Amino acid sequence: MIVLFTDFGPSRLYTGQVKAALGRDAPGVAVIDLVDDVPAFRVRGAAYLLAALTEAFPPGTVFLSVVDPGVGGARLPAVVSARGQWFVGPDNGLFEIVLRRCKLPSAWHITWAPPRLSASFHGRDLFAPVAAALALGRAVPGEPCAVEALRRPDWPDDLAEIIYIDAYGNAITGVRASALPAGAGLRAGETRIARARTFSDVPEGGFLCYENANGLIEIARNQGRAADALGLAPGSAVVVERV
Repeated sequence: MIVLFTDFGPSRLYTGQVKAALGRDAPGVAVIDLVDDVPAFRVRGAAYLLAALTEAFPPGTVFLSVVDPGVGGARLPAVVSARGQWFVGPDNGLFEIVLRRCKLPSAWHITWAPPRLSASFHGRDLFAPVAAALALGRAVPGEPCAVEALRRPDWPDDLAEIIYIDAYGNAITGVRASALPAGAGLRAGETRIARARTFSDVPEGGFLCYENANGLIEIARNQGRAADALGLAPGSAVVVERV
């Protein structure tokens, strides 16, 4: 299958064109819309979200991953092989956390180019055909590169900031639940938020932080919108502390 992870937004203008290219080049291959509203341009936060959301997919899955504010510029197009999966997208740090959390990854810079290559839409013209070829088991022209060339070693193992706000107003952080010390919770601004197992463990309207279904610590409000109430947005810092 080919799985889409992008900041294209819900209008479908760009996602639809990418899916049309995939249907042309890989007819019959399942295409899954994982998320199309990754916070725009926020490559670092997206890297933590990508690693968490893709871990449970089976080997052979191809992730067409596009959060690419430098499209058409100096950054190179890349393919990463990690965990038996393929990741196709820009060499801009998007794959850093996937690379960091797997054993023996490998990487290529894509040297193939289509006859028509828009300077501003590599998702459709370059990454979609490459993802289609990989899903069909075909080789893609490229130059193997050292994994270190794609790395961002100065980024933390866990990112103590908000990386995504869901439809319920829950605020997902880049902190893994496994990295949260026993007895610790979060502080968002002046609000201290204790850890709980699920929403009903706190009174209606109460705040909690909990391990979400993808292993990340998430801030929520029982039957309310935590992000709105706490003034949280992608990039907002949180602090891990005892509460």
